[in-house]
Amino acid sequence: MENIWLSVLLMAVAFVVTTIAYPFVLAFARKHGIVDNPSVRKLQRVPVPVMGGTAVFIGFLTAVVAGWFFLPSERVMKLTALLAVMYAIGVWDDIRDVSAEFRFIVELLIVWLMILLLGVEMNHFHGFLGINEVPDAVSVPFSLIAGVGIMNAINMIDGVDGYCSTYGMMACAVFAAIFWKAGAVPMFALALITIGALLPFFFHNVFGKTSKMFLGDGGSLMLGTLLAFFTFNTLTAGRPCDLVFENTGLSLVALCLAVLAIPVFDTLKVMVIRLFRGQSPFHPDKSHLHHLYIEMNYSHMATSAIIVLHNILIVGLLLLSWWLGADATLQVLIVIAAALLYTWGFYFFMEEQRRKNDGEGTALWKRWCVHGNNITNLPFSIFIRKIVDSKLLGGGDWLPQPKNKIDPRVGNPAPTVRKAKDVVSRIAEEE
Repeated sequence: MENIWLSVLLMAVAFVVTTIAYPFVLAFARKHGIVDNPSVRKLQRVPVPVMGGTAVFIGFLTAVVAGWFFLPSERVMKLTALLAVMYAIGVWDDIRDVSAEFRFIVELLIVWLMILLLGVEMNHFHGFLGINEVPDAVSVPFSLIAGVGIMNAINMIDGVDGYCSTYGMMACAVFAAIFWKAGAVPMFALALITIGALLPFFFHNVFGKTSKMFLGDGGSLMLGTLLAFFTFNTLTAGRPCDLVFENTGLSLVALCLAVLAIPVFDTLKVMVIRLFRGQSPFHPDKSHLHHLYIEMNYSHMATSAIIVLHNILIVGLLLLSWWLGADATLQVLIVIAAALLYTWGFYFFMEEQRRKNDGEGTALWKRWCVHGNNITNLPFSIFIRKIVDSKLLGGGDWLPQPKNKIDPRVGNPAPTVRKAKDVVSRIAEEE
């Protein structure tokens, strides 16, 4: 019980530090023009600072260092170092645009170091297809592919306000429950710390107007790396999770897949679409599930809530099937079927409805489209916006500002590499 309260305290530390750091990071991003600019494939209409992941990382790192004095863990510190590398690569990509090939190599290296230094890998299938522990010759290549896949799946869902942070908090909550049940206190604390660090960013990202920032590749790649580690840690033979859940009948493979269901299967769908078009699987476009909801006039908040709620329902469906006595193989198949039905079936069905009648859409499509007010304009949302956009939390005049005063929603008007590339991309696509 003492360790549980200590973990909650560390989560509070992450929350407070992220809240304090946020306005300073925001001012820095404005001053140096580190923004994500509008383009034909972007959903925002004005440039938005893109260093939200930095504030999250500062809060996360502070809580981890504080936790070292009470819950010393060499594995946690090694993991933090790997997360710092991915955070740095992501920030570099936000500012200068790293090539997909270079980033892919770094991701492979990080996953390999995770296996080598932390001793975690996906080497126990917990009865799926009758398979239990597998040899390194199989598990290591499989883990490399899965780890990089998870990183990129989380990176790719950072497309609408609140989605990546809401999903990240949900996933960490489920993993926290797994680690608490297994008695893995450092992992439990790490999951709670991540929730604490993401929560202040969520409020600014969803409700903020003058204080809005995007998570950016720095934050999403760090989060993806952490969730890959949580998955590996859960599916490593001989680890606490394996030992505690071994005789419960609950498939940890199915549980991890359920937590990652929508980002992973939506990313697979997007890559298949791009390959069929003759494009690189990493070519940016608007074929994600969240783009469909935006096309149907759902707000960013509603889009994020609906998708994450569906992911929670998939986890619930798995637990129901386990409670009803489904074996490990059936549990995995149920999760796969539910994820495919939503991310592939629903998406392609609605896309077909949208394209009919010369692009006007069918009656069904029009009924699904939202014609109400944006939920962010409700009194409750406006009240939260006033708080997060206040001088204290949103970056007021007491913080360092550029010499040339600018609209804080727009960012530094000075040209950046990202801005130049987006302009060129937009002209090319319009032609």
